[in-house]
Amino acid sequence: MAFVIFLIPCFVVSTDIAFSCQNADDFVGASSPGDIVIGGLFAVHSEMLHPEEDPIKPVIQNCAGFEIQVFLQTLAMIHAIETINNSTLLSGVTLGYEIYDTCAEVTKAMASALRFLSKFNSSEDAVEFKCNYSDYIPRVKAVTGASYSEVSMAVSRLLALQLIPQVSPASSAEILSDKIRFPSFFRTIPSDFHQTRAMTRLICESGWNWIGVIATDDDNGRFALESFGVQAMANNVCIAFKEMLPAYLSDSTFHTKVDQAIEKIVKETRVNVIVVFMRQFHVLKLFKKAIERNVNKIWIASDNWSAAVKISTIPNIRQLGTVVGFGFKNGDISSFQEFLRNLHEKPTENNKFLREYIMLLSVCAHLKYHDFQTCIANQSQDNLLENDWSKPQIWRDDFLNANVEPGFIHSTMLAVYAIAHAIKRLCKDRDCKDPSAFTPWELLEELKRVVIIDDDKEVKFDSNGDMSTSYDVLLWKEIDGHMEITTMAEYNAEKGGFIFEDEEKKQDFLALKKVQSTCSQPCRPGQVKKVTESPHTCCYECIYCPENHYSNQTDMDYCYRCNNKTYWAPINSSTCYRKTIYFLAWTDWFAIFLLLLSAFGVVLVLSICVIFTKNLDTPVVKASGGLTVCYIILFSHFLIFLSTVFFIDVPTEFKCKTRQALFGISFTLCISCILIKSLKILLAFSFDPKLQNFLKCMYKPIPTVVTCTGIQVIICTFWLIFRTPFVNQNFSIPRAIILECNEGSIVAFGIMLGYIAALAFICFIFAFKGRKLPENYNEAKFITFGMLIYFIAWIVFIPVYATTFGKYLPAVEIIVVLISNYGILCCTFLPKCYIIIYKQETNTKSAFLKMVYTYSSKSAGSVAVSQVSLDSKSSSFRATITDSCKTENDSVNGNCHYQVPGQPLIKGKVLPKNAARTMVRKRVSSI
Repeated sequence: MAFVIFLIPCFVVSTDIAFSCQNADDFVGASSPGDIVIGGLFAVHSEMLHPEEDPIKPVIQNCAGFEIQVFLQTLAMIHAIETINNSTLLSGVTLGYEIYDTCAEVTKAMASALRFLSKFNSSEDAVEFKCNYSDYIPRVKAVTGASYSEVSMAVSRLLALQLIPQVSPASSAEILSDKIRFPSFFRTIPSDFHQTRAMTRLICESGWNWIGVIATDDDNGRFALESFGVQAMANNVCIAFKEMLPAYLSDSTFHTKVDQAIEKIVKETRVNVIVVFMRQFHVLKLFKKAIERNVNKIWIASDNWSAAVKISTIPNIRQLGTVVGFGFKNGDISSFQEFLRNLHEKPTENNKFLREYIMLLSVCAHLKYHDFQTCIANQSQDNLLENDWSKPQIWRDDFLNANVEPGFIHSTMLAVYAIAHAIKRLCKDRDCKDPSAFTPWELLEELKRVVIIDDDKEVKFDSNGDMSTSYDVLLWKEIDGHMEITTMAEYNAEKGGFIFEDEEKKQDFLALKKVQSTCSQPCRPGQVKKVTESPHTCCYECIYCPENHYSNQTDMDYCYRCNNKTYWAPINSSTCYRKTIYFLAWTDWFAIFLLLLSAFGVVLVLSICVIFTKNLDTPVVKASGGLTVCYIILFSHFLIFLSTVFFIDVPTEFKCKTRQALFGISFTLCISCILIKSLKILLAFSFDPKLQNFLKCMYKPIPTVVTCTGIQVIICTFWLIFRTPFVNQNFSIPRAIILECNEGSIVAFGIMLGYIAALAFICFIFAFKGRKLPENYNEAKFITFGMLIYFIAWIVFIPVYATTFGKYLPAVEIIVVLISNYGILCCTFLPKCYIIIYKQETNTKSAFLKMVYTYSSKSAGSVAVSQVSLDSKSSSFRATITDSCKTENDSVNGNCHYQVPGQPLIKGKVLPKNAARTMVRKRVSSI
């Protein structure tokens, strides 16, 4: 710390000259002549003293509360103008300045603005009234300031009358971007819109949603609160309470309001984050009271006080908790810092602010750092006049540099340079040493287009008059026992994100997340918020997501439904799971069992085929219709067994179409051949003339088989063309998908099965009528039994199929197919195989004739009238036998006579009973 002692001559002056305003020139805080004059409005003092006498007179009063940070901004403006004058930027044109103290009061700022509007070189500082100010030359060409948005709003409306450009380095209210209401206003900082959005982004990324807000009850505070409220609502951040403090410290309710705000903060225990939109001297008062009440929170600072050294050096400031805020992006201010180190060498005649600062140094020099600051802030201009200024004055050259807020200094210098560059564009073809060379509204137009190089980057005003610079995210951090204001990150206003320089600073940011400030406990993934009766959406209960819904983040407002039917989710799920796909797989034990049965059936078919082939010429094989018919029937059985394979494994379009068509056509072919056999047997042993004629007409083997099978082929073809089966996903089971074949048309499926049933029923009727033929060679009995098995199996199948679902549904159809196929196969061929293998003595021609003779003997003795119609390879004939036996004795004595009137050679011949029996035996043997 260095001290410089020097004498200030002529400082002992009358009070009227020192601080009172006797004329317009006394009102100026700092000034310097120039070819082009720029005005300045800064709140060097925090409040204006209000007299207690009554009545109140319209007199501009003195101010109190010297603001070091704002005083530094006036010095930054002066330094920038001096730097420009000493450069070649304006080519010999010098800039002058007139800086006024607004004392944070709109009233005093308006008085300064009126002087700016006064006509140039007017001895009476008169403001002329005109309908057209296009040629009007006011006292200043442009204005830098003011410090607060509320003041800027009022001043800008007044300056807009003559379209005098106003460039503020600190007024950030969003409303000032409205060019209809504030057409001549510019600023070298971002709008509060970006600041409140940055605050909301910080709050959201830290996981906070239940916060408090404290603001000053002025235009700046209200507009900031409104902007923040909109951003908070859009990001689901709730404001638990809002406290408004009076805008002026002189307000009698100020301390009461501060106590109420602190009480609210203490009472709201769940609120751990407080956003503060206030001026520095308001924050100072609030924090001192909060320290007394041991309040420990996270404080989010607005750009107004986020870098305030006088607040960061409050004793026990660390007890308040953590302060994180947003400050204007700083630039290179090294030249300004050098300017401050040499400030004690500057003249003070035209800078009342500097003189006042030197006075304050003398009054407060004996105090420590923070007390020194407090002392300066608490001195009024009236108190300073009571001191003895004849003593040597003390200079502290470290104090100003320690209180520099880089963001405000940089934006102030940027404002001056923006005006200077606009002047440069105008002065290219004009003599700007002449004050009337251009008017303020012309400068305004150039200012809209000006581009400045700042830190090797081009910056310019946007259409709203704002300069889209970024923010520094500032963190108040205790280092070596002192509270330091450090830069934690950078906030890009255009992209809306945080940029961290290194991992350590990112860890500082992540540390903020450890503090919770929520109305309710966060809902975990798998849960969803249920709003309670509270008016705030941030206060809620957590309920589980229902089945088939999920939430994969915390604090979700609603559960997502699983994307489609192929996914499912249990209750309280954070994700969806793919449903298990079920089908009758090859590896399923039941499928293996059914496949083994089908394979055994195929083996059985092949075995029967081999047996019949080897015994081709035996009576049993011949009585079965011959080898060709047997091969056709066995082949159809083989296809039926083969069709069961298409019911197993993953269903495909090909399988779905093939399995029913293959089964239906194959089974129809089998039943058609058996129908022909039944018809032939009945035809051979029927002696009823009417029935025999009907059966003879019906007995056409090849056309009958082709027609019956062809009808089924047509049914299946139409089915496959118009309502073809397809692969279907069955979602009836909640957590599974059953892949199955949809038959396409139940009607077509029913017609196919119904047609087979109709053929089987006809076959059953014919076979039933021939059930009493010779036992060893009679197929009718077994065909009847096979058809019964078929009917029982399919009758049972219908209700079981209709009520069964799941992957084993195809197995039900396989089972009924196997049962009916095995039933018919076994009943048709196994008795014959048994005779061929185990009763070879009966499988001879002589045994066969003997059996027929025995059967015919029994039939001849009991039949009254019979008709036999048969086809043989050689001939066909009809015989009508009239039984003349009257009594049992006639039959025994051989006295019965048989007349065969239909024979042309033996017409009217009477045959004995034995001769008729021989004739029947021959006819049956030829079958």
